[in-house]
Amino acid sequence: MSSAALDPTPRTVPAGRDLTLDLARVACVVLVVFVHILFTGVGRAPDGSLLIEKTVEAQPWFAGASWIANIMPLFFVVGGYAARAGWRSAVARGETADAYVRVRLARLARPALPLFLFFTIALGATRMLGIDPGLVDTIAIGVGSPLWFLAAYMIAQALAPTMMRVHEKHGAWVLLVLLGAALAVDAFRFLFVGGVLGIEPVPPGGYGLGQELFGIPNIVFVWLFAQQVGFFVYDDWFAQRSWWQLVLLIAGGYVALWGLVSLGGYTQSMLGNQWPPTATMAVLAVIQAAGLTLLHGPLTALMRTRAAQGVVFLIGSRLMTIYLWHLPMIMVLVGIELLLPLPLPAPGSAVWWWTRPVFLIVVLAAVWLLSLWLVRFEKVPTPGIPRLPSRATTVGAVLLFVAPIIAITAYGLDFPLAGIAAICAGAALWSTRSTAA
Repeated sequence: MSSAALDPTPRTVPAGRDLTLDLARVACVVLVVFVHILFTGVGRAPDGSLLIEKTVEAQPWFAGASWIANIMPLFFVVGGYAARAGWRSAVARGETADAYVRVRLARLARPALPLFLFFTIALGATRMLGIDPGLVDTIAIGVGSPLWFLAAYMIAQALAPTMMRVHEKHGAWVLLVLLGAALAVDAFRFLFVGGVLGIEPVPPGGYGLGQELFGIPNIVFVWLFAQQVGFFVYDDWFAQRSWWQLVLLIAGGYVALWGLVSLGGYTQSMLGNQWPPTATMAVLAVIQAAGLTLLHGPLTALMRTRAAQGVVFLIGSRLMTIYLWHLPMIMVLVGIELLLPLPLPAPGSAVWWWTRPVFLIVVLAAVWLLSLWLVRFEKVPTPGIPRLPSRATTVGAVLLFVAPIIAITAYGLDFPLAGIAAICAGAALWSTRSTAA
């Protein structure tokens, strides 16, 4: 095999493509993987029993660090930029909004389907083997925690063509309406539901009513806001600001963030404000869009190097596989560590902290090996003639895909919900697939 065949770096970059956005997307996912590794503290208690803890969350600096390290709003900002570019290309090709949404659904549901099938089989096996349900729930809730992104991103992408038309007509007013709606949902949830009605959070291990459920509408308002900020990035609104204006925007954003957190209801940790999303995530989206713009010069210089392009394109080609499968792979690797006669560093010890970057490389390598088979699910078939060519079918498929994922995020991953999610993802893909053109 020639050296050219081994080089993952493309010979040409599409005209007009901003590679710093590809870098941002890849960096976001890798950071998510690393944070989840820091959360996974597994060791042995003094009596020899298994100890599982969220190590990084117990650190006194964690809440403050989350104001910078929670970069999920940036992912939606970048997604908004990509949606605006992709929609313009789709319109130029004569594609409809319905076809655009079906492609986005395939890009999310296809990689998710094998994961849901895996969870269904694995959780079903734990029931048959009689494994401690408490331990299973602890692990399952952890590995299912990133799935909220699938539902939120699918909703945002499905509404993107409509929101772009609204953006072109009303501009910044759309941001103000979305932010106002998000604040209203937060106020209703914290002040009325929690304060007046006294409804507590969702009880663990059940399907009861909980305060968080009243924050679910913000999946729409908050993440559409972040996506809308991405439209402004595409329109060069941020690029047209001077550096000191961007710095003031970032500083003002953090002051607004501090003000919101001081009101009560919101958690000091931005991770706690991520599900259900609160208005703090909308503020972070603006801060991170401004920060990315400030760093655009050095990031552009970095992405001119072939090494950076190779890494970004290699990881980017398997991005959904890495995001969806990294936590199951972390658990598998931790299980192997427990089975082997090797000493486990105590979670939070100096050795544990120093070995986390090494463990990140091991996890990424293991997921990359898994992706050699799974990457086929990230490839969307060439659009053809829709089998069921109605808009109602597309809307129904999107709702069918996202509903069980929202339930998993609200109540935790378990065998019934995993099975329902697998069936619904399969049905959504079946109903929106195309025949050969």
